[in-house]
Amino acid sequence: MFLDSITKLLAESGFANLQWENVVMIVLSCVLVYLAIVKQFEPLLLLPIAFGMLLSNLPMGELIHMDFYKTGDIDFGTVLHQGGILDILYLGVKLGVYPSLIFLGIGCMTDFGPLIARPSSLLMGAGAQFGIGVAFFVAVAVLNFTPQEAASIGIIGGADGPTAIYLTTRLAPHLLAPIAIAAYSYMALIPLIQPPIMKLLTTDKERKIEMKQLRQVSKLEKISFAIAVTILTVLLIPSVAPLIGMLMLGNIFKESGVVDRLSDTAQNALINIVTIFLGTTVGATAVGTNFLQPKTLGIIGLGLAAFIFSTVGGLIIGKVMCVLSGGKINPLIGSAGVSAVPMAARVSQVQGQKYNPRNYLLMHAMGPNVAGVIGSAVAAGILLTLFGH
Repeated sequence: MFLDSITKLLAESGFANLQWENVVMIVLSCVLVYLAIVKQFEPLLLLPIAFGMLLSNLPMGELIHMDFYKTGDIDFGTVLHQGGILDILYLGVKLGVYPSLIFLGIGCMTDFGPLIARPSSLLMGAGAQFGIGVAFFVAVAVLNFTPQEAASIGIIGGADGPTAIYLTTRLAPHLLAPIAIAAYSYMALIPLIQPPIMKLLTTDKERKIEMKQLRQVSKLEKISFAIAVTILTVLLIPSVAPLIGMLMLGNIFKESGVVDRLSDTAQNALINIVTIFLGTTVGATAVGTNFLQPKTLGIIGLGLAAFIFSTVGGLIIGKVMCVLSGGKINPLIGSAGVSAVPMAARVSQVQGQKYNPRNYLLMHAMGPNVAGVIGSAVAAGILLTLFGH
């Protein structure tokens, strides 16, 4: 009787149901935990993503059931009554709630002053979306991805995790795990990926260019900018309303000065809570049997290419603006046109001071950096309009 009980217990345990794919993903999740804690690679997101991946690959835990989300229509009754805790939290990803709330928090933390003071920064932000187009065409023409899949892969080049998740859940939800992990991994690796490209595409003389201090931007200009961008972009591309709308709402909270409590909550408590839910549930979608596919390697490779070409695009526009300005604009700030705020701007600052200790490029780089946030959201809206069902 005792042996029968032990045998039954073991037969129904997770050990008896482990597959090699689960083991590989458990090891991978432990590696990501190491990178998040020891190497501090974007730990705020990489750590919950890694642990969510760990949880979903432990058999019999019943925390998440990806079968519930295979079709476009979600059976909320099934999710609520038969799903695990991560199934319920994952609804925020599927419905686009988490990315929009993160944009609200980002808006509260973002200063659009540098962009308003130098509107030409928008060109560098636009140029840094170049990698999205490159990855899209390679994915379709060479690797035979569908246009919806290619659009979701290409948006990795915008270096904007929430936007990548927002677009992918609508166009190619079955690719969410590799795309989200690739997007956040490359964001974390910006200090390693961008500097060699910056050195390759700029001259020593260009890297030493000192830029004059930007003019002060008034509160009225900042609030007017947020309202004008919201009206123009949402009227032009309605599908971008959730992202741009929340981004600018958060920014108005910050700049108005009359709702400090709301601004503080959005950029601290709210964004921290949403980050936990988003990271853990996105990581949980990386179930071994679905994740370990040949397509995954293609996505990771294309994502890196998209990120590299986006950096190249921003730098090239920066070099053009350097020439047109008579050598007054340091092209290094063009690399900050990707959407990773403020990490990409910090990389521009570090590289600038490396070649000229008197160089202070951070605020100048924030212009194209915040332009990249807007640019990646607009690019996602265009792709959703063109290829959405």
